[in-house]
Amino acid sequence: MTKPQPPPVSLLDKHFGTEFLPLYIGTVFVNGGEARHARASGVARSDDGMLDVQLRMPEELGGSGGGTNPEQLFAAAFAGCFHGALSLLAARAKVAIPDAEVVARVAFGRDPVDGMFMLSADIRIRLPGVDRTVAAELVRHTERLCPYAKMARAGIDCVVSLDP
Repeated sequence: MTKPQPPPVSLLDKHFGTEFLPLYIGTVFVNGGEARHARASGVARSDDGMLDVQLRMPEELGGSGGGTNPEQLFAAAFAGCFHGALSLLAARAKVAIPDAEVVARVAFGRDPVDGMFMLSADIRIRLPGVDRTVAAELVRHTERLCPYAKMARAGIDCVVSLDP
């Protein structure tokens, strides 16, 4: 197995096309498992087999715990993407951030607008040893670059359809 390497800074080069240009597509299949309900007993598997997790309702929502849940998966994805974007920008700026840490907290709760459900996210970044002004600028630029931060702020193109 080869040692993991960060992506090249050239990934930050702008795209000037008129259409969305997919660079990678992640596909995950979820079923409801024993309870026939994905949050209670589901299984999430990626098409390449690298992700294979048991979904379980957290105890705070009346479940038994013992597995992960959509909020944890979303928090992991958000934090991972933000950290990656931060690392790319820091490399381009020649700022060392070897101990950078991103903590994402995703809350599932009630939406005061319609009384149903919504998510909120709290993203905290630690950049020990980096000048506060430099760190704040990196975080500000990362927030504009990270697709998860952009999605959380401005929404996402989303198509929901029923397969035949």
